[in-house]
Amino acid sequence: MKVKAGIWIDHRRAVIVTLDDAGERITGITSHVEKHPERAGDSPMKGSYEAMQVPADDSRQRALTGELTRYYDSIVDAIRTADGLILFGPGEAKGELCKRFEDAGLGGRILAVDAADKMSERQIAARVREYFDGARSPKGPRSGRPNAGLQGKTTES
Repeated sequence: MKVKAGIWIDHRRAVIVTLDDAGERITGITSHVEKHPERAGDSPMKGSYEAMQVPADDSRQRALTGELTRYYDSIVDAIRTADGLILFGPGEAKGELCKRFEDAGLGGRILAVDAADKMSERQIAARVREYFDGARSPKGPRSGRPNAGLQGKTTES
């Protein structure tokens, strides 16, 4: 059996479900990204704002970008052996990770990219199993929910 995997991802953590002959494995990877940088400083109600009190926006953005790069690279390294891959999750992280896979020359392994809300590890594993079991079935995914089977490669606008 080929190695198949699904990744639920946001900017704070990724849950990787791997399916192979040995069974199912769930792995978590946590990023060290706190949140997108926001300008910090004194409240207008409490006093003046001095530019020297906080780091420049561009240096904060560079730090965030560097941390996300390390996070995405660790995910790519963890899943490099997968033959088929689906990505899903809320926000922009799945698209950014898809781009990282393409940059690594592994973009052809991505079978689907889809939006998904927060999910438990059990829900993520069930969705990955459902996708790959449905891909082998002539009727497609077994669920009646829309987008449950992640049919085709899609992206958010």
